[in-house]
Formats: sequence, C-alpha cells, structure tokens
Amino acid sequence: MALGPADSTRPDPTAAASGPPGQPHLERRIGLASAVTLNMMYMIGVGPFITLPLIVVAMGGSQALLGWLLGAAIAACDGLVWAELGAAMPEAGGSYAFLREIYGRESAGRFVSFLYIFQLGFSAPLSIASGCIGFAEFASYLFPGLRAPLIAAWPNGVHWTSVLAAGTCAVIVGLLYRDIRAILRTAWVLWAGVMAAMAIVLFAGLTHLHPALLQVSPQAFSFSPAFFAGLGSATLIATYDYWGYYNVCFLGGEIRNPGKTIPRAILISIAVVAVLYIAMNISVLGVIPAHQMSRTVVAEMVARTLGPRAAVLIACLIMWTAFSSVFALLMGYSRVPYAAALDGNYFRVFAHLHPKRNFPDFSLLALGGVAMLFCFLRLAQVIAALVVIRIVLQYLLQQVGVIVLRVRRPEMPRPFRMWLYPLPPLAALAGFLFILFSRTRGMGDLLYAAAIAIAGSILYLLRARKRHEWPFRIEPSEAR
Repeated sequence: MALGPADSTRPDPTAAASGPPGQPHLERRIGLASAVTLNMMYMIGVGPFITLPLIVVAMGGSQALLGWLLGAAIAACDGLVWAELGAAMPEAGGSYAFLREIYGRESAGRFVSFLYIFQLGFSAPLSIASGCIGFAEFASYLFPGLRAPLIAAWPNGVHWTSVLAAGTCAVIVGLLYRDIRAILRTAWVLWAGVMAAMAIVLFAGLTHLHPALLQVSPQAFSFSPAFFAGLGSATLIATYDYWGYYNVCFLGGEIRNPGKTIPRAILISIAVVAVLYIAMNISVLGVIPAHQMSRTVVAEMVARTLGPRAAVLIACLIMWTAFSSVFALLMGYSRVPYAAALDGNYFRVFAHLHPKRNFPDFSLLALGGVAMLFCFLRLAQVIAALVVIRIVLQYLLQQVGVIVLRVRRPEMPRPFRMWLYPLPPLAALAGFLFILFSRTRGMGDLLYAAAIAIAGSILYLLRARKRHEWPFRIEPSEAR
C-alpha cells in the first residue's frame, strides 16, 4: 500500500469526525479487526445460502461456478476503487463524500451526490429487506406453516414469511438504537455465528463430495446468446452476494487510522469471502444435483450428509447469519443520509444525532421503516432492482470518478493507491455493463433506475432553485 505525503493544508478528516466540542459527534472507535468483521457480516449474510440455487438455475448446471468467479473478479476491481477513495476521504457517508468531491463540492458534485442519496432511499431498504426475507425463508424450513398465504388476493400473495421479515427488521432497528461500543460487542457475537454456519456447510459438503456431480457437459459452454444471458443473470446475483466489502467506507468517520484500516479491511474481506463462496458452491453442488436445487438447498444438503438435527442447526445459523448481515448494513447505511444532511445537501432532519448515544437516529428509523415495507416483495425482484439501481446511480459514477479525480487532483493525498491503475476501474466498468445489458429482462430493471434518476433530478432542481444552489447559484458579480 503506497503512502502519500502529508498535506498540512488539507483538513484532517479524523479531526473533522470529532465535531464541535460539547456537541454530539461520531467517535473513531472501529479498528481493523472490527472493520473486517462488519464487512464480512454484511457480505456473507443470507445471500450465498439462499441465492445459490438461483445462480445454478440461471447457468443451467455446475458451470454456475463461472458466475461466482466473475463476480469475485468484479468485486476485486471495484474494491480497489473503494479502497483508494475510502482512504483518501474517510468520512461518514462513503460514496456521498466521494461523488461530492470528485464532481465538485459546489458544482455538479452537489447534484450527483444528492442523486446518490435519493436512490439510497430505495436501494438501501431493498438491500436490508433482502436479508430479512432470507431470514424468513429459512425460518419456513423449520416452520413450514409460515409459507401459508396471509392475504392471497394481493399480487404474488402475502405470506406469514413477509410478516416475519418485517418484524425481524424492526428488531434490528431496536438493537442498533444504541451507542457504537455496545453495537461492536454485539457484532462480534453475531460474527461468530456467521463463521460457524460457513464451517458446518463446508465440512458437510467437502466430506461427502461426489466429484461426478461437478462435471459439466461440453455443450454447457456453447457461448451462445442464451449462455451469456444466463451468465449475466448469474453474475448479477453473485455480485449482490459479494457486496458489502465497502461497508467500512460508510463508517469512515468512525474508523481509527482510516488511511490504512479502510483499504486493508476491504481487500481482506474480498479475498476471504471469495474463497468461502467458491468452496461452498463446490460443497453443495458436489452433494445435490443441479436439477434438485431449492430455496433451502443448503439445509437440505446438511440433512443428507450430517442428519436432520444438523440441518435444523444450520437453518438456525443461517437465520443468525441473515440477521447479522442486516445488522451490519443498516448500521452502515444509516450514516449516509446523516452525512449528506450535515453537509446541507439533504433534508435537515436526517442530520439529527441521538443526544446521548451519538448515532443518526432519524436516518436509522427512516431506512428501517421503508425496508419493512419492501419485505413484502419477492426476493428475486428485490435483488434485481437493487443491483441495477445501485450500478447505474452509484458504481458507474465511481468507476469513472476515480479516474476523473486522478486527472483533476493529482496532488490530493492518497494513503492507498490502487494497483495496476487504471485497469481496475475499467475492468469493473466492463463487468457492470455486462450485467446490465446481457440479461433478457434487464430493460425492465433499467426503467426502475431511470425513473428514480428522473424523480431525484426533479426534486434536486426544485430544491436547488429555492436555495439558489448549483446550477441556480447567483454569483456576487451577478448580484451587483
């Protein structure tokens, strides 16, 4: 990791995080071990356990491993972008701060960063809801009665699992309504359960592996339009499963020694989780044939190999894992609207900190409340909308932005400089564009992103005109 020279003229982000004396402020208490823990809790979550069959179906067999590998490559390239930006701008809000500085704090960056916060009001609750839905899916493995319809007349039906998912979200909001020290203690306990779930799945699969089930027919790699459409769908889901390596950037204002801690936490998280995901994929496909995949295939694999009691245990641990993931990501996302509001670029109420416990309480409650509503959607629908919205209105802007920032501000201190620049952002751009345009049903999801972009743009322009902000700012010379 390359260390940049000190710059005495640049405000110290560590000092900025402290805030005015006597006022509530974020505290830098998160070290490297806790940062990696929070990242991995977010990344592993329920995603790989419940989306594995979706990836296998998309690819049509054991070649689903390609989706995991391509997703890992995109995550690694994108992770290097986050590492450079996060180390250079370690502030609460992550992408909000990055986009604001890249495109101009008082010019287009104000619009782009507002648009990012606006889409976060949809994409963050979608991400939170996906974890809660996964929690409820595995609860239904233990209690099949939860799959019974509650309101059959609604579109796609409403089941008791949806009610459980929304209730789970409410519980997590309650757990996060505390100070950062109590939250970190809870995070370590949750992380232990996540690792236990992974260990049992890998042990069960690798000790009962049937290599013949992993064989792929030559026809599977026909490189036809159908093959690439399937690979695009599989990579979209795998990308969703890898996401979370950047969670530490949203907590930038609470990280100790951020110039070193943030890049290390990102890269360690990606490397460890990629190995775990690929090993888990092999473990499950080596026991259960691709055509027998179901939503709770991981629990069924453990039941076949270690017995029904072990299956009950793994279902409980996967629920624990889903719970842990939502805990970590809701904690991180709640800091983003807070940072924007504190900067005067979002609604003022989101800048409120709890007067005693020093956390963004209104932001936490708002995101949690919207997520509870999204818990009544289907999981596949949630994941597709989430990934496309996030790619269009955040990731593409950051990949281009990190290059723009290198050109516009070469003197900017960068405690970490990405390796092989500019290949990582270019490769990540190519990967994200492949996900957007290779899928047969991709245009519908793009329309969601376009609608949010248009609505956010209109809202920003109305607000900017009223407040005389870019592009309606009146310069002193014009006022005279």
